[in-house]
Amino acid sequence: MTDETATAPISHAPLAGVIGMPIAHSQSPKLHGYWLKRYGLSGHYVPIPVMPEHLAEVLRMMPRMGFVGANVTIPHKEAVLTLADTVTDRAALIGAANTLIFRPDGKIHADNTDGYGFIANLRQHAPDWDAGAGPAAVIGAGGAARAVVASLLDSGVTELRIANRTRLRAEQIKAEFGARLVVYDWAQVGNMLDGAATVVNATSLGMDGKQPLRIPLEALSPDALATDLVYTPLMTPFLTEAAERGCHVVDGLGMLLHQAAPGFERWFGHRPEVDDETRRLILS
Repeated sequence: MTDETATAPISHAPLAGVIGMPIAHSQSPKLHGYWLKRYGLSGHYVPIPVMPEHLAEVLRMMPRMGFVGANVTIPHKEAVLTLADTVTDRAALIGAANTLIFRPDGKIHADNTDGYGFIANLRQHAPDWDAGAGPAAVIGAGGAARAVVASLLDSGVTELRIANRTRLRAEQIKAEFGARLVVYDWAQVGNMLDGAATVVNATSLGMDGKQPLRIPLEALSPDALATDLVYTPLMTPFLTEAAERGCHVVDGLGMLLHQAAPGFERWFGHRPEVDDETRRLILS
């Protein structure tokens, strides 16, 4: 006997949420709830705290509970790749997923929209930004850095310099992403900025409650674009000093907002606008 409900159309308000542990700090329920209300859409978006040992069981149950998808955050972004039925090329390349789509038959599709969000943020707040204008320099080699590296290379950066406190992690990224990457020692990170047209802090250094990002910026060109994935505070010490040197700076909040838009569209059927009103909501 087949399960006729497996492919039945959804007859209730679609559900989505964000899976992580801890999850109380997430801005995603606030953001998606705002978009649902703004566009008059039926649906709900909820925080879902899940321990690692329960992740597989929870994911199997969610489609049966009416969920059409979910965002994924720490510590599950890598683990969901092994649990998904299909994985996009960019999620596989980055080695992590942040967006899940539950198909009507219960199968799980995993994607990563972090790189999309990063580039969309740059294009919104620095419309003249040109990926091919010169080398890009990425500070950090964690999961977020991998998404940034993939998106910069895809956008046309011809040389990408990368430095990490643990050099091996930067070397691993170079091994996977290829010859356009040049690895610098952490002690030489200041030299890495010389001639760079795009500089990205992809570490958590500089975030409220974290150690500051202590790197010399003397070599940073005033013609460079500087951006930080950290958005608490909005203007990190790195961005503040870069702005004082004449750089065009882009804060990290827009990446958070833009990476959420593709999932919202897939789950609720409407592409949300990322505008000043949306930024004000998250900052309030």
